[in-house]
Amino acid sequence: MKCDICHQNEATIHLTQILDGKMLKVDLCDACAKAKGVQETGLGFSLSELVGGLGVADETRAESPGAVCPICGMSQADFKKTGRLGCAACWETFEAGLNSLLKAMHKGDHHVGKVPGKAAHTLVIQHQIKGLSAQLAAAVRAEKYETAAGLRDEIRQLESQLKMSVGKK
Repeated sequence: MKCDICHQNEATIHLTQILDGKMLKVDLCDACAKAKGVQETGLGFSLSELVGGLGVADETRAESPGAVCPICGMSQADFKKTGRLGCAACWETFEAGLNSLLKAMHKGDHHVGKVPGKAAHTLVIQHQIKGLSAQLAAAVRAEKYETAAGLRDEIRQLESQLKMSVGKK
């Protein structure tokens, strides 16, 4: 199988990525892989360098080709070359493309990693309160006042638990 970049050398590195249900395959020879920043490490390779350096996943970025960060002046082309953003404002400038890129690379766009043990309980209660508050608002809109009263009581109970757990720290 020939390299997708130079179309001359035999491909020795074969990469596959699934983006929005579409399979993206890239076959590279050693020279082109090194030139594009795909480096072998103990854990594999850097997909961010591949996506940023090759430009084969252009369909994941919805911005216009002329998008430029108003703060640092980084363009979409610069981002494609380096695979890195220039400043915090770049996140807003290239938001649409970054969201889809992050979802494809990390199986989502919200952190769901480890949380310190004491904070985990607090976060669970806060999440429950948020969900119940949404249900309460819906019940009030639907004029289901008995249901709303029950939800209000549950929220108050969880809020008191939250105050007690915060007070223990």
